Amino acid sequence: MDDSVLSRTPPPFDQRLAYGADPNQFGHLRLPKGRGPHPVAMNIHGGYWRAKYDLLHAGHLCAALTRAGFATWNLEYRRVGNAGGGWPGTFEDVRNGFRFLKEKDNAQRFHLNVSKLIVLGHSAGGQLALVLAAHEPELKGAISLAGVVDLDRAYALHLSHDAVVEYLGGTPAQVPEHYREASPMRVAIPRVRQVLVHGTKDDVVPPELSRDYVKRKSKAGEHVSLHEPAGAGHFELIDPESDAWKTVEKAARGFLLTEPKSRH
Repeated sequence: MDDSVLSRTPPPFDQRLAYGADPNQFGHLRLPKGRGPHPVAMNIHGGYWRAKYDLLHAGHLCAALTRAGFATWNLEYRRVGNAGGGWPGTFEDVRNGFRFLKEKDNAQRFHLNVSKLIVLGHSAGGQLALVLAAHEPELKGAISLAGVVDLDRAYALHLSHDAVVEYLGGTPAQVPEHYREASPMRVAIPRVRQVLVHGTKDDVVPPELSRDYVKRKSKAGEHVSLHEPAGAGHFELIDPESDAWKTVEKAARGFLLTEPKSRH
């Protein structure tokens, strides 16, 4: 696992925009060269939903996608430890940040093609990205990068010292409705194509979570696929200097080039 991306200073962003009144309700917008309208990638950073991890390290990923032609919206949100953070406040922020970007005035001001808007999320952000796709079917696609896609399993494995218990406010026995609402494994995502990327050497979020997710969701008829960069750990997926990065960029570009086949 190479986590050097966490300590490197990311490239600058173009705009810091607030989508709410709370200090954590903002995002960094980066715009590619050219007049647009630009396809858009909304990014949700990870950190096991905890307040001590913020959006800055994800600036490397966003800057790389901007160089590839995407306008990128790197979202900050209330997390566990912030007032209002945890479920459902954290997800409400993600949804409001998404809707803010889609507002007509913002789309026109920044020359955004919101009909070509994808969401991607890393680690805990993968959970949020996929649940957003369940609620916002107009998304062009959703990418989970080493995502915590099964919250019941995350609890059973006690990932990051029971981070999911902090996030959801209890165990599956105590708050079963939160696990039903928040776990991508449990929610239906019938209309948005999903791509999961998970390194084979990830020692933070087990690759089995993504493998099992794709098996179950494929059987349910959802449009879902998995890519496993050989030898990649948890943080290589968000590091444009890593060998695994080309898999991530290809997945993002793929949503602009292809449409899912109809399933009956």
